[in-house]
Amino acid sequence: MKFEQPKSCQEIAQVLNGRIVGSTSNLIFCLNRIEYAKEGDLTFFADKRYLKYLSQSSATCVLVPIGFNLLQPKQGQVFIEVENPYLSFFQLLIQNDTYYKQFSSFKHPSAIIEGNTKIADTAYIGANVVIGKNCEIGENTIILPNTTLYDNVKIGKNCLIHSNVVCYYNTVIGDNCIIHAGAVIGSDGFGFIENKDGTYTKIPQLGNVVIGNNVEIGANTTIDRAIVGSTIIEDGVKIDNLVQIAHNVQIGENTAMAAQVGISGSTKIGRRNRIAGQVGIAGHIEIADDVTLEAKSGVPKSITESGVYFGAPPKKKIEAFKILMATNELPELLQEFNKLKRILKDKFGIDI
Repeated sequence: MKFEQPKSCQEIAQVLNGRIVGSTSNLIFCLNRIEYAKEGDLTFFADKRYLKYLSQSSATCVLVPIGFNLLQPKQGQVFIEVENPYLSFFQLLIQNDTYYKQFSSFKHPSAIIEGNTKIADTAYIGANVVIGKNCEIGENTIILPNTTLYDNVKIGKNCLIHSNVVCYYNTVIGDNCIIHAGAVIGSDGFGFIENKDGTYTKIPQLGNVVIGNNVEIGANTTIDRAIVGSTIIEDGVKIDNLVQIAHNVQIGENTAMAAQVGISGSTKIGRRNRIAGQVGIAGHIEIADDVTLEAKSGVPKSITESGVYFGAPPKKKIEAFKILMATNELPELLQEFNKLKRILKDKFGIDI
């Protein structure tokens, strides 16, 4: 990432409350990963596995832990000692994420805005955005090109809605939310009555989706609206790309889930859950607070205790890994069993 204006190592050290080892006047133009950092770049070192990259790096400035003594700076190189180089590096990223500051107080002439919609004066409405009737857009919210909001959609303040997002009617989105490109919020839940002749009758999906504050939703993720009532995403939830959340699901606050998770209808996920990639969760069950589900786990019934789980059906992680280890020994055990069968038959005439 390139700074808009170069910064001296002294400026950066002051921002991070760090201690400089080396020159204070060297200028930094970019932030970069340690493997690729070059002259003029700032990077960080936080893991001994990357020591080889640090020893070879020509980065002008490196964030290192307090008391770092594994290497000395090269000539012209600067170390800044901080308590946590990893977090300090991301602090710089956050402070210099200025791209979206250019979007404010604008409505593109190609945008279509239906009647009785209220848009804050500080909001940004991009090209070819379509906004239905009776919508509300809050202060400093950015809606980027080709996004569609159906009727009665409410979006709070300081939100960032990327291109090609679709929010179906009656969707409610809180403050400080980010929704990435291609996400669909409020699409029909998968609800059908199977008839005796094998055909299906569609069940109307008349509810909505309610998203709390400080939520982030990844690209091409889909969240279905409720049959009645609401599909609820509580405050602080972080959802990766390509996640499917079915109708009437409730996701507890500060839960995070990785890509390709699928949650079936009417399931309630507790607070502070951590759900890894490709986990599948059945419908009409509950998962307790503070549960971690390892990748590719399949959850067919409720989990009532916090903990780390793995498998299909999931078990506590330690138990699940013991079972896996035992399963890996089955070929050898089968060979031993067959050997014993032959001995019993040849020596004692016992056939089992």
